[in-house]
Amino acid sequence: MRPRLVITAGEPAGIGPDLCLQLQGHGFPADLVIVADPQLLKERARAMGLPLVMNSWFPGQPFEAPEVLAVWPVSKALSTTQGVLTAQNAGYVLETITAAAKACLRGDFEAMVTGPVSKASLNDAGYVFSGHTEFLAEITGGDPVMLLTAPGLRVALATTHLPLRAVPQAITRESLARTLRILHQGLQCCFGIASPRILVAGLNPHAGEGGHLGHEEEAIMIPLLDDLRAQGMQLVGPLPADTLFVPQVLEGADAVLAMYHDQGLPVLKYLGFGRAVNITLGLPIIRTSVDHGTALDRAGTGSVDAGSLLAAIDAAITMSTLSSRGGVFH
Repeated sequence: MRPRLVITAGEPAGIGPDLCLQLQGHGFPADLVIVADPQLLKERARAMGLPLVMNSWFPGQPFEAPEVLAVWPVSKALSTTQGVLTAQNAGYVLETITAAAKACLRGDFEAMVTGPVSKASLNDAGYVFSGHTEFLAEITGGDPVMLLTAPGLRVALATTHLPLRAVPQAITRESLARTLRILHQGLQCCFGIASPRILVAGLNPHAGEGGHLGHEEEAIMIPLLDDLRAQGMQLVGPLPADTLFVPQVLEGADAVLAMYHDQGLPVLKYLGFGRAVNITLGLPIIRTSVDHGTALDRAGTGSVDAGSLLAAIDAAITMSTLSSRGGVFH
C-alpha cells in the first residue's frame, strides 16, 4: 500500500507555501495532502510564476493523481504579505498542525511532515509555543525525543528548546533514561538497526574533567550509562563534546545524544544544512520536518531550495514502510 502523508505548509508569510508548490507532480511513491489555505497557494504560485493544478481534499476522499496538488483547506484569518509576519494568523498555523496530527491519530495518514513556523509570531499572539515537538506531544500524548539526521550523522537531543541556564536542572537520571530508551527503540523500528551504538555527549566541558568542571557526569550520567549497558544497550560516554564529532570517534556510531540544542545541532547543520531532516521519536505517530526556518526574506522569490522538505518526505515514507513491516511504531 502506498503510504499516505499529510504536509503542513507552516508560517504563511514564509517559504513553507513555496516549498509545498514544488511538490506538484514530483512523483513520490506515496499519496500527499497539503493542509493550507488554497488562496494562499494560488497567490504564492502567481508571485513565483508557477503553474498550479490544485483540488480540495477532505478526509475520507480518494487521493489525487501526482500531477494534482491535493489541498486540505484551512482558511487564514487575514490576507498575507509574503515576508511579513502577521500574529493574527497564528491560530491558522496551529489549526493546520492540529488537524494533521489528529488525522494521523485517526489512521487517515501514515505520517505527517511539517513546514517551518515562526515561534515568535505564535508567542506574540498569546500562544505558549516552544516548538513543534512540544506542541505535538500535547496533541498526541506522546513523550517526544528530537532526532535530526543528515547524510552520515544522526543527532538526538536530551533537552530541546530550553534556555541554557535551565539545562542542568533538566538533566536527570529519569529523563536521560527515558530519552536513551526512546532513541534506542526509534533506531530499531524506524531505521532497521538491530543493536544501535549510541555516543553520549557530556554536559560540561571535557565531560566534567573527573568532577573538576561539573558533577553531572559523575553523579548522574556515568552510573546510568553503566546500568543501561548492563541491560544490553550499546552506549559510549559520556564523551567530551568538543572531540566527539571527529570521524574516528563517530566511526561505527548510529547516533549521538547531545545534552542540549546548540551542543549537537550546529555540527549536524554544518554537515548537511538543506538536506537534514528533523524527526520526532516517542510519539504515537510518525512526524518529520524540515531543518530550517521560515526564511521570510526569500518567500515568493522563487529562490528556495526544497531539498530538506524532499528529504523529510523521503524519510517519512521510509519510516512508514519500516513501521508497517515491523509492527507497532513507538
